[in-house]
Amino acid sequence: MKILFLLFPFFLLFLQGAAGNDIRCTIEGGRCRFGGCQFAEKQIGKCYRIVPCCSSPVWG
Repeated sequence: MKILFLLFPFFLLFLQGAAGNDIRCTIEGGRCRFGGCQFAEKQIGKCYRIVPCCSSPVWG
């Protein structure tokens, strides 16, 4: 019971995530991919802690 007050802030920080990164990813032309970037896509950022923001390749 004595350790619960120490664990509570840790869980808040762990579960918080970064608000608004998925919107920023969409504005930059990317998508949030939960399984990682697909072939020929490159990671341009992160939507959340472990979810990458992937941009589609530009063929031309």
